[in-house]
Amino acid sequence: MSTSTPLRTALIGVTLAATALIPLQGTALAAPTGTNTAATATASSVSFSSSVSGIEDATALALARSLADPDWSREVRRAALAADSVGLGKLTGDAAAPAGRKLAAGITAADRGVAAAKGLGSGAGSLLRLGLADASMQSRLASGTAPLVAAAPSDDGGSAFTAYDSRGAAHELSLDSVPDRPVYLVDIDGAKAVAEGLKVIDKALESRGLSVAAPAAGTSTQAAAGIDTTRIDSVRIGDVKEPFFKGDAEIFTLVTGFGKDGKPRVDTVEMPYLNEEDTTCYPGQVLVNWSNYKYDLADAVMMEDDGDTNYQALAKAIATVLLTITDQGAYIPLADALLDAIPTSWWTDDPDYVDSWYTLARSSSGTRNGAAGNGWMTVSPYHVPEL
Repeated sequence: MSTSTPLRTALIGVTLAATALIPLQGTALAAPTGTNTAATATASSVSFSSSVSGIEDATALALARSLADPDWSREVRRAALAADSVGLGKLTGDAAAPAGRKLAAGITAADRGVAAAKGLGSGAGSLLRLGLADASMQSRLASGTAPLVAAAPSDDGGSAFTAYDSRGAAHELSLDSVPDRPVYLVDIDGAKAVAEGLKVIDKALESRGLSVAAPAAGTSTQAAAGIDTTRIDSVRIGDVKEPFFKGDAEIFTLVTGFGKDGKPRVDTVEMPYLNEEDTTCYPGQVLVNWSNYKYDLADAVMMEDDGDTNYQALAKAIATVLLTITDQGAYIPLADALLDAIPTSWWTDDPDYVDSWYTLARSSSGTRNGAAGNGWMTVSPYHVPEL
């Protein structure tokens, strides 16, 4: 897949602190620092970096070592063969084998660490999950081949990733081909993370005046008979920016324009159906609610969350840039400003830019190609009548 990113002109530099440490009491969730030292971790109190990828890697190592218990290994195997993915919190919480029960507290702490690293609230719940890296591995796992455990690779442009066996030894595996041994991937529930993350963005932007609620139907600023919207009739993306080993993509769109108060505003749109490339979807989903906007034009930026996205920081970065833009009495595109708000370092993996659509009009109808040439949408005006 393509790993290129669009050329961007920086409007502002945003520095994010990533030095916090999260202690995990009574677990073996220790972030490995090398091929051999990973195996020396003990079940004592340990710490690791607060990045999602760091937590996933530490969890993969701890889970791999726990599979030395044959009873627990069989439990995990049955769960992995029964579903595409299973929540690690539930898997360890319901464990019958001692090794699984012992791991449960560490997984609970790791889930809290993931939520904190992604800027999510306490209501995010369990986010870590486990599944086979590729469906073709099922037969080998079912026949008893000992599996490896790895964190979902965080670098889309990388060529290899690290997996661990039940002794804690590290194995380097190529991303170019499916490994001979079954590999469990530790990943996060991206759909849940995006849903919770967009709530965080909405709340944060509203507090900065960038997502003020629209007037109620029937007021002088809105047609009494309902609201006008732009609806997505069909959509297709050529590259969802998600490598095969990560499963479904988690797509969301940020719609931006000038609100009724003349300030830039951003509305978030979750797109859980848009998870496979080169597949046409027919969602009939409202993309733009024109009652939110001063002008009859808006922009849309489509993105994909690959893991380490911190939604609190993303909202802050967007707000910092958009609050510098003032209404000049005529519509100006805001998509570039929104893209430039995202720190450059984030473009290495997450959130990935998918495509953008400039100057969508209230009257827009038909197929609109994305500016990056990576996708298209067929849109139409859609009036939502008042109940």
